[in-house]
Amino acid sequence: MKDDAQITGSMGDRAADVALRGLIGGAKALPYPARVRLMGAALAHGIAPLAGYRKRAETHLALIYPDMPVPERRRLARACCDNFGRTLIENYSSRDFAAHLSGTQPIGPGMTALAQAAADKRPVIFATGHFGNHEAPRQVLTRLGYDIGGLYRPMQNAFFNAHYSRTMTSWGGPVFEQGRQGTMGFVRHLRGGGMGTLLFDVAANGPAIPFLGHPAHTATSIADIALRTDALVIPYFGVRQPDGMSFDIVLDAPVTPATPVEMMVALTQALEKQISRNPAQWFWVHRRWKSR
Repeated sequence: MKDDAQITGSMGDRAADVALRGLIGGAKALPYPARVRLMGAALAHGIAPLAGYRKRAETHLALIYPDMPVPERRRLARACCDNFGRTLIENYSSRDFAAHLSGTQPIGPGMTALAQAAADKRPVIFATGHFGNHEAPRQVLTRLGYDIGGLYRPMQNAFFNAHYSRTMTSWGGPVFEQGRQGTMGFVRHLRGGGMGTLLFDVAANGPAIPFLGHPAHTATSIADIALRTDALVIPYFGVRQPDGMSFDIVLDAPVTPATPVEMMVALTQALEKQISRNPAQWFWVHRRWKSR
């Protein structure tokens, strides 16, 4: 990982990073519930409108829900950005986040399969998307004794990525940066009977798979790695509850081994079900349907 002095980027990226560092630092001085609410409001009503995030979210909501009234799309876009802010500060507050989740128990048919895989020392890939808080399941399962690593995609703003990546690598199992070397390390981790998380809901080189009714280019990495390592693939989600602070941790049934495309279709459908129940919790800011 580079030192801050070695990072290069535009002046705009540096300025945005300085502003966000200041906001995060100020928020972390507050009690945990207050900082989570503050960051949600700051993103929804301050940063997101200025950065164009809310407008982008409304555009994507209009694409997927063309018959939805404009006020409802605006409400969902604001709620999406609120969830973004809450997720951001939760992940920067890993110890407090873990303590807040200390009484949370995971649910769903994937739990039985997970326990059996752990007993058999079989690799497990947890597949998820930018929904609710994608780190909440890893927090809860880590508390229960599972050592879960991951493979993450660096953010475009290198200044911000330098410190955000530390929030993922400071606890849990080994976390690798996406790329040839990182992927090799992640595969070695799995082949040793390890467990790891991968997110699949960003635009990437890969087949166009229907997502919310529109084709979305999707990487088949999860399926490819699972088939190479005989890893069990379990979709899991951290579903934010109406209080804005607590979560349901849901482990779906494992995905049946098949062709990579068929497996990614199954994972996409699992994410779609969660979005249909709680559309405000998916990250509509992503340019998910852009052409490659």
